[in-house]
Amino acid sequence: MPLKDVTIKNAKPRDKAYKLADEKGLYLYIKPNGSKAWRLKYRFLGKEKTLSIGLYPDVSLQAARNARDNARTQLTDKIDPGLAKQVSKRSAKEASENSFEMIAREWYTKFSTKWSPNHRERILRRLEKDIFPWIGKRPISEITAPELLTVLRRMESRGAIETAHRASQNCGQVFRYAVATGRAERDPSNDLKGAIPPAKKKHHASIIKPGAIGELLRAIEGYQGHFVTKCALRLAPLVFVRPGELRHAEWNEFNLAIGEWRIPAEKMKMRVTHIVPLSSQAIAIIRELRALTGDGKYLFPSVRSSKRAMSENTVLAALRRLGYTSDEMTGHGFRSMASTLLNEQGWNPDAIERQLAHGERNSVRAAYNYAEYLPERKKMMQQWADYLDGLKAGGEIIQIRQRA
Repeated sequence: MPLKDVTIKNAKPRDKAYKLADEKGLYLYIKPNGSKAWRLKYRFLGKEKTLSIGLYPDVSLQAARNARDNARTQLTDKIDPGLAKQVSKRSAKEASENSFEMIAREWYTKFSTKWSPNHRERILRRLEKDIFPWIGKRPISEITAPELLTVLRRMESRGAIETAHRASQNCGQVFRYAVATGRAERDPSNDLKGAIPPAKKKHHASIIKPGAIGELLRAIEGYQGHFVTKCALRLAPLVFVRPGELRHAEWNEFNLAIGEWRIPAEKMKMRVTHIVPLSSQAIAIIRELRALTGDGKYLFPSVRSSKRAMSENTVLAALRRLGYTSDEMTGHGFRSMASTLLNEQGWNPDAIERQLAHGERNSVRAAYNYAEYLPERKKMMQQWADYLDGLKAGGEIIQIRQRA
């Protein structure tokens, strides 16, 4: 006699497990602990077998009967339902293990150890925000070029065209890694060349007029926010490194006795050790900061955890708080400021480029020449700091040095 929902609900556990039969081999198996499991008894190639369907009430009576009917259809087609279920579970497991997200994270773990901290954070955030929510769970071998293009166009539609191009490059790296490790046959990102419009080259906003620089420096001195943030703002124009290099500065990289900050190659964009000569003004700021953060790893730790570096948006947010918009000044703008004025003032362009840590075409040469022009750079950095002091004081604006 077919089971009814009320019979199932009222069935109580006994000292020993027992069965409540439905129809066509379906029954409910009730254990002493009270669990109720749907099972199907069937025969395949003359051998009696049992198929587990699921637990009640997660699987209702009607759902169990539907599963039974599907299994009987498979039997008619000479398919063992139990074996088919095992194959399906195995395929689902393989699909999960070979999903885009799983392989992307594997690729990231393998290769990110050689990237700078800022680069690592940027790529992982891009994948987690713009890629994984849409194709992360998809088997990587099944992702098509049109499917990837749909994801990239989400970024394009919000105006993040450069991000879309970079995301496409990252996805291509993941696909090629999957091909190399035998989990995909091709890289569909290759089919998307020209599908996203080129990004307009953007220059980081910067203040380069001496009078306006003086106003900025005075505004920084009057900053009323967190002291560590103020120190970062004060130090930025004196060292003009990239924002990520500044916020990831570690105490063990500084030698104040000789006035040098040596940034390890793995932290630098061009993967070459970089020496930053420290002016007396920079050293004074760093010594002030040591009293507050000197016991930790970073000069500029996160406000949430001393084990992490300051957020990449902290300096930018501080500039906004001082009233400078994104069209007026950015964290990168201190580099443009120094580059423009130092060139105008007649310093050796090669010494300026080396101090800005711009790329050396010959990577082997770059690895050995990071100290190139160092005596001249030390002099330049001190006179640059003195010049900024003059602007901050509102004094007469003079050239530091003229070309020979």
